Amino acid sequence: MPRPYSDKFLIGLQSADDERVGIQLAKVCVEAKLPALYIADYFSVTRMTVHCWFRGHYISEKNCIRIQRFIKEIKKDIEKGLLPVASAKKAKAYLSKEV
Repeated sequence: MPRPYSDKFLIGLQSADDERVGIQLAKVCVEAKLPALYIADYFSVTRMTVHCWFRGHYISEKNCIRIQRFIKEIKKDIEKGLLPVASAKKAKAYLSKEV
């Protein structure tokens, strides 16, 4: 079962550099209640890689493009009311079908 985002992480995210794609990804995932574990599965990377992205670390150009597309889709679904999800199970189902 995925762990929720820590309070320390959420507080740090508020003051993070919004220009960084990984920070944008983190903010949209928190808003949509999509756990890092399932984001890692979606992008075929490790959970630690996702956490590095969330903290503004380097992202390869290939993944950066994929992440930017992903962010756009998540934002659309937030506007449509499809997100945030109510449970981890629904988050997993959403990521495996919707995006």
